[in-house]
Amino acid sequence: MNPLAVLMPGFVGTTLPGWLETRLRDGLGSVCLFGHNVESPLQLRALCDAIHAANPRAIIAIDEEGGDVSRLYQHEGSPFPGNAVLGRLDDAAATEAVAARVGAELRAVGVDLTLAPDADVNSNPLNPVIGVRSFGSDPALVSRHTAAWVRGVQSAGVSACAKHFPGHGDTAQDSHLALPRVDADEATLGIRELPPFVAAIRARAATLMTSHILVPALDPELPATFSPTILRGLLREGLGFHGVVVTDALDMKGASEGRGIPAAAVMALAGGSDLLCLGSHNPDDEIGAIVAAIDAAVADGTLPAARLRDAVNRVRALGTHHELVRRSPVADAPPIMDAFTVATTFAVSDRARALLAVDRPRAWLRLEPTANIAVGASPWGPFAAGVDAVATLGPEGDPASFAAAVPDGALAVVVGKDTHRHPWALAALDAVRARADVVAVDMGWPGDDGADVATYGASRLVGGALLELIGR
Repeated sequence: MNPLAVLMPGFVGTTLPGWLETRLRDGLGSVCLFGHNVESPLQLRALCDAIHAANPRAIIAIDEEGGDVSRLYQHEGSPFPGNAVLGRLDDAAATEAVAARVGAELRAVGVDLTLAPDADVNSNPLNPVIGVRSFGSDPALVSRHTAAWVRGVQSAGVSACAKHFPGHGDTAQDSHLALPRVDADEATLGIRELPPFVAAIRARAATLMTSHILVPALDPELPATFSPTILRGLLREGLGFHGVVVTDALDMKGASEGRGIPAAAVMALAGGSDLLCLGSHNPDDEIGAIVAAIDAAVADGTLPAARLRDAVNRVRALGTHHELVRRSPVADAPPIMDAFTVATTFAVSDRARALLAVDRPRAWLRLEPTANIAVGASPWGPFAAGVDAVATLGPEGDPASFAAAVPDGALAVVVGKDTHRHPWALAALDAVRARADVVAVDMGWPGDDGADVATYGASRLVGGALLELIGR
Protein backbone atom coordinates (compact mmCIF):
# COMPACT_ATOMS: atom_id res chain seq x y z
CA MET A 1 0.00 0.00 0.00
CA ASN A 2 1.33 3.42 -1.01
CA PRO A 3 1.53 5.76 2.01
CA LEU A 4 1.21 8.76 -0.30
CA ALA A 5 -2.43 7.80 -0.79
CA VAL A 6 -3.36 8.86 2.76
CA LEU A 7 -1.50 12.19 2.86
CA MET A 8 -3.04 15.66 2.48
CA PRO A 9 -0.25 18.25 2.41
CA GLY A 10 -0.47 21.99 1.94
CA PHE A 11 1.91 24.05 -0.18
CA VAL A 12 2.85 27.63 -0.90
CA GLY A 13 1.86 29.24 -4.17
CA THR A 14 -1.05 29.79 -6.53
CA THR A 15 0.10 27.34 -9.23
CA LEU A 16 0.96 23.66 -8.95
CA PRO A 17 4.67 23.16 -8.12
CA GLY A 18 6.54 20.58 -10.14
CA TRP A 19 7.50 18.50 -7.10
CA LEU A 20 3.86 18.31 -5.99
CA GLU A 21 2.73 17.32 -9.48
CA THR A 22 5.24 14.47 -9.33
CA ARG A 23 3.91 13.35 -5.93
CA LEU A 24 0.35 13.41 -7.30
CA ARG A 25 1.35 11.29 -10.29
CA ASP A 26 3.00 8.90 -7.83
CA GLY A 27 -0.28 8.48 -5.95
CA LEU A 28 -0.60 11.38 -3.48
CA GLY A 29 -4.19 11.09 -2.29
CA SER A 30 -5.12 14.66 -1.44
CA VAL A 31 -4.09 18.31 -1.31
CA CYS A 32 -5.36 20.94 1.13
CA LEU A 33 -5.69 24.51 -0.11
CA PHE A 34 -5.42 27.59 2.10
CA GLY A 35 -5.97 31.31 1.67
CA HIS A 36 -2.46 31.82 0.34
CA ASN A 37 -3.30 29.45 -2.54
CA VAL A 38 -6.29 31.52 -3.67
CA GLU A 39 -6.19 34.68 -5.79
CA SER A 40 -9.42 34.48 -7.80
CA PRO A 41 -12.02 31.93 -8.91
CA LEU A 42 -10.38 31.60 -12.32
CA GLN A 43 -6.94 31.06 -10.81
CA LEU A 44 -8.32 28.56 -8.29
CA ARG A 45 -10.13 26.62 -11.00
CA ALA A 46 -6.92 26.40 -13.02
CA LEU A 47 -5.01 25.17 -9.96
CA CYS A 48 -7.62 22.51 -9.18
CA ASP A 49 -7.68 21.40 -12.81
CA ALA A 50 -3.90 20.99 -12.74
CA ILE A 51 -4.11 18.89 -9.57
CA HIS A 52 -6.80 16.65 -11.04
CA ALA A 53 -4.88 16.33 -14.30
CA ALA A 54 -1.93 14.96 -12.33
CA ASN A 55 -4.15 12.59 -10.34
CA PRO A 56 -7.87 12.40 -11.20
CA ARG A 57 -8.61 10.66 -7.89
CA ALA A 58 -6.84 13.25 -5.76
CA ILE A 59 -9.18 14.87 -3.25
CA ILE A 60 -8.87 18.65 -3.17
CA ALA A 61 -9.84 19.94 0.27
CA ILE A 62 -10.31 23.46 1.60
CA ASP A 63 -11.28 24.97 4.94
CA GLU A 64 -14.44 26.78 3.86
CA GLU A 65 -16.84 27.04 6.80
CA GLY A 66 -19.04 29.73 5.27
CA GLY A 67 -18.39 32.47 7.83
CA ASP A 68 -15.41 33.81 9.75
CA VAL A 69 -13.29 30.89 8.49
CA SER A 70 -13.27 31.32 4.72
CA ARG A 71 -10.55 30.41 2.27
CA LEU A 72 -12.55 31.34 -0.82
CA TYR A 73 -12.91 34.86 0.60
CA GLN A 74 -9.83 35.11 2.80
CA HIS A 75 -8.73 38.35 1.18
CA GLU A 76 -12.03 40.26 1.18
CA GLY A 77 -14.14 38.75 3.95
CA SER A 78 -16.91 36.20 3.59
CA PRO A 79 -20.36 36.87 2.07
CA PHE A 80 -21.76 33.99 4.16
CA PRO A 81 -23.24 34.43 7.66
CA GLY A 82 -21.40 31.77 9.67
CA ASN A 83 -22.63 29.04 11.98
CA ALA A 84 -23.52 31.00 15.10
CA VAL A 85 -25.70 33.38 13.08
CA LEU A 86 -27.43 30.40 11.48
CA GLY A 87 -27.93 28.82 14.88
CA ARG A 88 -29.58 31.98 16.21
CA LEU A 89 -31.83 32.16 13.16
CA ASP A 90 -32.63 28.49 13.82
CA ASP A 91 -34.07 27.78 10.40
CA ALA A 92 -32.68 24.45 9.22
CA ALA A 93 -33.83 25.12 5.65
CA ALA A 94 -31.85 28.37 5.62
CA THR A 95 -28.77 26.57 6.93
CA GLU A 96 -29.13 23.93 4.25
CA ALA A 97 -29.46 26.62 1.57
CA VAL A 98 -26.35 28.47 2.77
CA ALA A 99 -24.38 25.23 2.73
CA ALA A 100 -25.68 24.41 -0.75
CA ARG A 101 -24.45 27.82 -1.90
CA VAL A 102 -21.04 27.14 -0.37
CA GLY A 103 -20.99 23.75 -2.07
CA ALA A 104 -21.95 25.16 -5.47
CA GLU A 105 -19.19 27.76 -5.29
CA LEU A 106 -16.66 25.09 -4.33
CA ARG A 107 -17.80 22.77 -7.12
CA ALA A 108 -17.47 25.61 -9.61
CA VAL A 109 -13.77 26.04 -8.80
CA GLY A 110 -13.01 22.30 -8.63
CA VAL A 111 -12.87 21.62 -4.87
CA ASP A 112 -14.03 18.17 -3.69
CA LEU A 113 -14.07 18.37 0.11
CA THR A 114 -14.76 21.20 2.53
CA LEU A 115 -13.44 20.80 6.05
CA ALA A 116 -16.79 21.84 7.50
CA PRO A 117 -19.20 22.07 9.23
CA ASP A 118 -17.94 22.77 12.72
CA ALA A 119 -20.11 20.43 14.81
CA ASP A 120 -18.72 21.47 18.20
CA VAL A 121 -21.11 22.54 20.93
CA ASN A 122 -19.60 25.78 22.23
CA SER A 123 -20.28 25.16 25.91
CA ASN A 124 -17.31 27.20 27.14
CA PRO A 125 -17.69 30.96 26.44
CA LEU A 126 -13.92 31.36 26.97
CA ASN A 127 -13.15 28.98 24.10
CA PRO A 128 -10.39 30.72 22.09
CA VAL A 129 -10.73 28.75 18.86
CA ILE A 130 -14.35 27.61 18.35
CA GLY A 131 -16.75 30.38 19.42
CA VAL A 132 -18.87 31.63 16.52
CA ARG A 133 -17.69 28.75 14.35
CA SER A 134 -20.20 26.71 16.37
CA PHE A 135 -23.94 26.74 15.74
CA GLY A 136 -24.47 27.30 19.46
CA SER A 137 -24.31 25.94 23.00
CA ASP A 138 -27.39 23.70 22.85
CA PRO A 139 -26.65 20.15 21.60
CA ALA A 140 -30.05 19.69 19.96
CA LEU A 141 -29.76 22.95 18.03
CA VAL A 142 -26.19 22.19 16.97
CA SER A 143 -27.27 18.71 15.88
CA ARG A 144 -30.08 19.81 13.58
CA HIS A 145 -27.98 22.52 11.95
CA THR A 146 -24.98 20.22 11.56
CA ALA A 147 -27.19 17.75 9.71
CA ALA A 148 -28.69 20.52 7.57
CA TRP A 149 -25.24 21.87 6.65
CA VAL A 150 -24.05 18.39 5.70
CA ARG A 151 -27.11 17.81 3.52
CA GLY A 152 -26.75 21.19 1.85
CA VAL A 153 -23.09 21.08 0.91
CA GLN A 154 -23.25 17.44 -0.20
CA SER A 155 -26.27 18.19 -2.39
CA ALA A 156 -23.83 20.19 -4.51
CA GLY A 157 -21.47 17.22 -4.84
CA VAL A 158 -18.92 18.47 -2.31
CA SER A 159 -18.11 16.20 0.64
CA ALA A 160 -18.64 17.51 4.16
CA CYS A 161 -16.28 17.00 7.10
CA ALA A 162 -17.95 17.39 10.51
CA LYS A 163 -15.39 18.49 13.09
CA HIS A 164 -13.72 18.28 15.63
CA PHE A 165 -14.55 14.80 16.97
CA PRO A 166 -15.32 14.02 19.77
CA GLY A 167 -15.94 17.72 20.48
CA HIS A 168 -13.72 20.81 20.92
CA GLY A 169 -16.36 23.09 22.43
CA ASP A 170 -15.51 22.77 26.13
CA THR A 171 -11.88 23.86 25.87
CA ALA A 172 -10.04 26.96 27.03
CA GLN A 173 -6.96 26.34 24.87
CA ASP A 174 -6.30 26.33 21.13
CA SER A 175 -4.99 22.99 19.83
CA HIS A 176 -2.91 24.92 17.29
CA LEU A 177 -0.82 26.07 20.27
CA ALA A 178 -1.25 23.40 22.98
CA LEU A 179 -2.97 20.12 23.84
CA PRO A 180 -6.38 21.08 25.25
CA ARG A 181 -8.15 18.86 27.75
CA VAL A 182 -11.87 18.18 28.17
CA ASP A 183 -12.59 16.92 31.68
CA ALA A 184 -16.30 16.14 31.25
CA ASP A 185 -17.41 12.68 32.33
CA GLU A 186 -18.58 10.10 29.81
CA ALA A 187 -22.27 10.76 30.50
CA THR A 188 -21.86 14.49 29.82
CA LEU A 189 -19.96 13.79 26.62
CA GLY A 190 -22.78 11.52 25.51
CA ILE A 191 -25.48 14.16 25.90
CA ARG A 192 -23.47 17.26 24.99
CA GLU A 193 -20.51 16.64 22.66
CA LEU A 194 -21.56 13.58 20.69
CA PRO A 195 -25.13 14.29 19.42
CA PRO A 196 -24.03 16.64 16.57
CA PHE A 197 -21.64 13.97 15.28
CA VAL A 198 -24.40 11.38 15.46
CA ALA A 199 -26.54 13.80 13.44
CA ALA A 200 -23.75 14.23 10.88
CA ILE A 201 -23.38 10.47 10.52
CA ARG A 202 -27.14 10.06 10.04
CA ALA A 203 -27.01 12.80 7.40
CA ARG A 204 -24.37 10.66 5.63
CA ALA A 205 -21.41 12.96 6.09
CA ALA A 206 -18.63 11.62 3.88
CA THR A 207 -15.90 12.47 6.39
CA LEU A 208 -15.36 13.44 10.02
CA MET A 209 -12.35 15.28 11.42
CA THR A 210 -10.52 14.37 14.61
CA SER A 211 -9.46 16.83 17.28
CA HIS A 212 -6.08 17.11 18.98
CA ILE A 213 -7.60 17.12 22.45
CA LEU A 214 -7.23 14.90 25.49
CA VAL A 215 -10.50 13.47 26.81
CA PRO A 216 -9.58 11.43 29.91
CA ALA A 217 -13.09 9.99 30.31
CA LEU A 218 -12.58 8.25 26.95
CA ASP A 219 -8.80 7.81 26.79
CA PRO A 220 -6.59 9.14 29.60
CA GLU A 221 -3.36 8.82 27.60
CA LEU A 222 -3.80 9.61 23.92
CA PRO A 223 -5.30 12.65 22.16
CA ALA A 224 -8.36 11.78 20.09
CA THR A 225 -6.41 11.90 16.81
CA PHE A 226 -4.21 9.03 18.02
CA SER A 227 -6.73 7.08 20.09
CA PRO A 228 -8.00 3.66 18.93
CA THR A 229 -10.47 3.78 21.80
CA ILE A 230 -12.01 6.99 20.49
CA LEU A 231 -11.70 6.47 16.73
CA ARG A 232 -12.08 2.75 16.26
CA GLY A 233 -14.05 1.97 19.39
CA LEU A 234 -16.40 4.94 19.83
CA LEU A 235 -16.59 6.40 16.32
CA ARG A 236 -16.50 3.27 14.18
CA GLU A 237 -18.03 0.59 16.40
CA GLY A 238 -20.11 2.71 18.75
CA LEU A 239 -21.53 5.33 16.38
CA GLY A 240 -21.32 3.30 13.19
CA PHE A 241 -19.34 5.75 11.07
CA HIS A 242 -18.10 4.14 7.83
CA GLY A 243 -16.70 7.16 6.03
CA VAL A 244 -13.23 8.71 5.94
CA VAL A 245 -11.68 9.90 9.20
CA VAL A 246 -9.62 13.03 8.49
CA THR A 247 -7.13 14.38 11.00
CA ASP A 248 -6.91 18.00 11.98
CA ALA A 249 -3.59 19.41 10.77
CA LEU A 250 -0.70 17.41 12.17
CA ASP A 251 1.59 20.44 12.25
CA MET A 252 -0.49 21.78 15.16
CA LYS A 253 1.20 21.57 18.54
CA GLY A 254 -1.62 19.47 19.95
CA ALA A 255 -0.52 16.70 17.57
CA SER A 256 3.17 17.00 16.76
CA GLU A 257 4.84 18.96 19.56
CA GLY A 258 7.62 16.86 21.02
CA ARG A 259 7.30 14.11 18.42
CA GLY A 260 7.32 15.70 14.94
CA ILE A 261 4.92 15.25 12.05
CA PRO A 262 6.26 11.86 10.77
CA ALA A 263 5.73 10.21 14.16
CA ALA A 264 2.33 11.92 14.51
CA ALA A 265 1.33 10.54 11.12
CA VAL A 266 2.14 6.98 12.16
CA MET A 267 0.28 7.38 15.45
CA ALA A 268 -2.77 8.85 13.69
CA LEU A 269 -2.96 5.95 11.25
CA ALA A 270 -2.50 3.41 14.03
CA GLY A 271 -5.24 5.12 16.02
CA GLY A 272 -7.78 4.85 13.22
CA SER A 273 -7.38 7.99 11.09
CA ASP A 274 -7.51 7.56 7.31
CA LEU A 275 -6.58 10.84 5.64
CA LEU A 276 -3.81 12.87 7.24
CA CYS A 277 -4.05 16.64 6.96
CA LEU A 278 -0.42 17.68 7.35
CA GLY A 279 -0.61 21.48 7.47
CA SER A 280 -0.44 24.56 5.28
CA HIS A 281 3.19 24.24 4.13
CA ASN A 282 4.64 20.75 3.75
CA PRO A 283 7.66 20.70 1.42
CA ASP A 284 8.71 17.67 -0.57
CA ASP A 285 11.41 16.54 1.83
CA GLU A 286 8.94 16.53 4.71
CA ILE A 287 6.52 14.39 2.71
CA GLY A 288 9.39 12.02 1.98
CA ALA A 289 10.17 11.76 5.70
CA ILE A 290 6.52 11.01 6.49
CA VAL A 291 6.34 8.30 3.84
CA ALA A 292 9.56 6.76 5.17
CA ALA A 293 8.19 6.79 8.74
CA ILE A 294 4.99 5.04 7.66
CA ASP A 295 6.92 2.43 5.66
CA ALA A 296 9.22 1.77 8.61
CA ALA A 297 6.26 1.44 11.00
CA VAL A 298 4.63 -1.14 8.72
CA ALA A 299 7.91 -3.01 8.41
CA ASP A 300 8.45 -3.25 12.18
CA GLY A 301 4.80 -3.95 13.01
CA THR A 302 4.14 -0.67 14.81
CA LEU A 303 1.53 0.06 12.16
CA PRO A 304 -0.34 -3.06 10.96
CA ALA A 305 -0.33 -3.33 7.19
CA ALA A 306 -4.06 -4.05 7.30
CA ARG A 307 -4.72 -0.71 9.01
CA LEU A 308 -2.81 1.18 6.31
CA ARG A 309 -4.61 -0.81 3.61
CA ASP A 310 -7.99 0.07 5.14
CA ALA A 311 -7.11 3.77 5.21
CA VAL A 312 -5.84 3.73 1.61
CA ASN A 313 -8.99 1.98 0.40
CA ARG A 314 -11.29 4.45 2.12
CA VAL A 315 -9.45 7.47 0.70
CA ARG A 316 -9.28 5.99 -2.79
CA ALA A 317 -13.00 5.20 -2.73
CA LEU A 318 -13.78 8.82 -1.87
CA GLY A 319 -11.40 10.03 -4.58
CA THR A 320 -13.06 7.76 -7.14
CA HIS A 321 -16.47 9.08 -6.08
CA HIS A 322 -15.36 12.65 -6.72
CA GLU A 323 -13.79 11.74 -10.04
CA LEU A 324 -17.29 10.64 -11.11
CA VAL A 325 -19.01 13.66 -9.53
CA ARG A 326 -16.83 16.03 -11.55
CA ARG A 327 -18.40 14.64 -14.73
CA SER A 328 -21.84 15.88 -13.68
CA PRO A 329 -23.04 19.47 -14.13
CA VAL A 330 -22.84 21.96 -11.28
CA ALA A 331 -26.27 22.80 -9.88
CA ASP A 332 -27.48 26.39 -9.70
CA ALA A 333 -26.41 28.09 -6.48
CA PRO A 334 -29.08 29.34 -4.06
CA PRO A 335 -28.94 33.08 -3.33
CA ILE A 336 -26.72 34.35 -0.53
CA MET A 337 -28.61 35.22 2.65
CA ASP A 338 -29.55 38.90 2.81
CA ALA A 339 -28.29 41.37 5.42
CA PHE A 340 -31.80 42.04 6.77
CA THR A 341 -32.21 38.39 7.75
CA VAL A 342 -28.79 38.40 9.38
CA ALA A 343 -29.63 41.50 11.40
CA THR A 344 -32.67 39.78 12.93
CA THR A 345 -30.29 37.46 14.77
CA PHE A 346 -28.39 40.25 16.55
CA ALA A 347 -28.79 40.73 20.29
CA VAL A 348 -29.36 44.48 20.74
CA SER A 349 -29.86 46.08 24.15
CA ASP A 350 -32.54 48.69 24.87
CA ARG A 351 -29.74 51.10 25.72
CA ALA A 352 -28.20 50.64 22.27
CA ARG A 353 -31.53 51.16 20.54
CA ALA A 354 -32.04 54.41 22.44
CA LEU A 355 -28.57 55.70 21.55
CA LEU A 356 -28.95 54.70 17.90
CA ALA A 357 -32.28 56.49 17.66
CA VAL A 358 -30.53 59.85 18.07
CA ASP A 359 -29.36 61.42 14.81
CA ARG A 360 -25.67 62.22 15.33
CA PRO A 361 -22.34 61.25 13.78
CA ARG A 362 -20.97 57.78 14.39
CA ALA A 363 -17.29 57.27 15.20
CA TRP A 364 -16.29 53.67 14.48
CA LEU A 365 -13.42 52.30 16.59
CA ARG A 366 -11.80 48.94 16.04
CA LEU A 367 -10.46 46.56 18.68
CA GLU A 368 -8.08 44.24 16.83
CA PRO A 369 -7.20 41.09 18.79
CA THR A 370 -4.50 38.72 17.60
CA ALA A 371 -6.00 36.75 14.74
CA ASN A 372 -7.39 33.32 15.58
CA ILE A 373 -5.11 30.87 13.75
CA ALA A 374 -8.07 29.01 12.28
CA VAL A 375 -9.50 32.25 10.90
CA GLY A 376 -6.20 33.75 9.78
CA ALA A 377 -5.60 37.31 8.65
CA SER A 378 -8.78 38.40 6.89
CA PRO A 379 -10.92 41.54 6.63
CA TRP A 380 -13.84 41.34 9.05
CA GLY A 381 -17.04 42.98 10.14
CA PRO A 382 -17.99 46.50 9.04
CA PHE A 383 -14.35 47.18 8.15
CA ALA A 384 -14.65 44.56 5.39
CA ALA A 385 -17.97 46.15 4.38
CA GLY A 386 -16.55 49.62 3.78
CA VAL A 387 -16.30 51.38 7.15
CA ASP A 388 -13.13 53.29 8.03
CA ALA A 389 -12.23 53.22 11.72
CA VAL A 390 -11.20 56.49 13.33
CA ALA A 391 -8.87 54.45 15.55
CA THR A 392 -7.64 50.86 15.83
CA LEU A 393 -6.23 49.31 19.00
CA GLY A 394 -4.39 46.03 19.49
CA PRO A 395 -3.05 44.28 22.60
CA GLU A 396 -0.08 46.66 22.93
CA GLY A 397 -1.92 49.91 22.20
CA ASP A 398 -2.71 52.90 24.40
CA PRO A 399 -6.37 53.06 25.53
CA ALA A 400 -6.16 56.79 26.24
CA SER A 401 -5.05 57.62 22.70
CA PHE A 402 -7.70 55.26 21.36
CA ALA A 403 -10.42 57.09 23.29
CA ALA A 404 -9.09 60.51 22.30
CA ALA A 405 -9.83 59.74 18.64
CA VAL A 406 -13.59 60.10 19.23
CA PRO A 407 -14.76 63.50 17.90
CA ASP A 408 -16.77 65.68 20.26
CA GLY A 409 -20.49 64.96 20.04
CA ALA A 410 -20.11 61.68 18.15
CA LEU A 411 -21.54 58.34 19.20
CA ALA A 412 -18.61 55.96 19.65
CA VAL A 413 -19.19 52.54 18.12
CA VAL A 414 -16.49 50.26 19.52
CA VAL A 415 -16.26 46.97 17.63
CA GLY A 416 -14.33 43.93 18.84
CA LYS A 417 -14.39 40.16 18.88
CA ASP A 418 -14.61 38.10 22.11
CA THR A 419 -13.95 41.30 24.04
CA HIS A 420 -14.53 39.63 27.40
CA ARG A 421 -11.42 37.48 26.86
CA HIS A 422 -9.06 40.46 26.43
CA PRO A 423 -8.27 42.73 29.40
CA TRP A 424 -6.66 45.32 27.10
CA ALA A 425 -9.92 45.56 25.12
CA LEU A 426 -12.00 45.97 28.26
CA ALA A 427 -9.65 48.76 29.41
CA ALA A 428 -10.05 50.48 26.03
CA LEU A 429 -13.82 50.26 26.31
CA ASP A 430 -13.70 51.87 29.75
CA ALA A 431 -11.51 54.67 28.41
CA VAL A 432 -13.92 55.44 25.58
CA ARG A 433 -16.92 55.30 27.92
CA ALA A 434 -15.28 57.93 30.09
CA ARG A 435 -15.18 60.28 27.10
CA ALA A 436 -18.35 59.64 25.07
CA ASP A 437 -21.57 57.72 24.68
CA VAL A 438 -20.66 54.22 23.49
CA VAL A 439 -22.32 51.37 21.66
CA ALA A 440 -20.08 48.37 22.34
CA VAL A 441 -20.31 45.73 19.62
CA ASP A 442 -19.00 42.18 20.05
CA MET A 443 -18.69 40.26 16.80
CA GLY A 444 -17.40 37.13 18.50
CA TRP A 445 -18.98 34.92 21.13
CA PRO A 446 -20.10 37.46 23.75
CA GLY A 447 -19.37 37.19 27.45
CA ASP A 448 -20.34 39.26 30.48
CA ASP A 449 -18.54 42.46 29.47
CA GLY A 450 -21.72 44.42 28.80
CA ALA A 451 -21.78 44.39 25.00
CA ASP A 452 -24.63 46.51 23.65
CA VAL A 453 -24.80 44.63 20.35
CA ALA A 454 -23.76 41.00 19.84
CA THR A 455 -23.63 39.79 16.23
CA TYR A 456 -22.31 36.23 16.76
CA GLY A 457 -20.05 36.47 13.73
CA ALA A 458 -17.72 38.83 11.92
CA SER A 459 -18.02 37.93 8.24
CA ARG A 460 -18.33 40.67 5.64
CA LEU A 461 -22.04 39.88 5.32
CA VAL A 462 -22.54 40.25 9.07
CA GLY A 463 -20.53 43.47 9.00
CA GLY A 464 -22.81 44.86 6.31
CA ALA A 465 -25.86 43.99 8.40
CA LEU A 466 -24.29 45.75 11.40
CA LEU A 467 -23.61 48.82 9.27
CA GLU A 468 -27.28 48.95 8.29
CA LEU A 469 -28.25 48.77 11.95
CA ILE A 470 -25.79 51.40 13.20
CA GLY A 471 -25.50 53.76 10.25
CA ARG A 472 -22.49 55.85 9.35
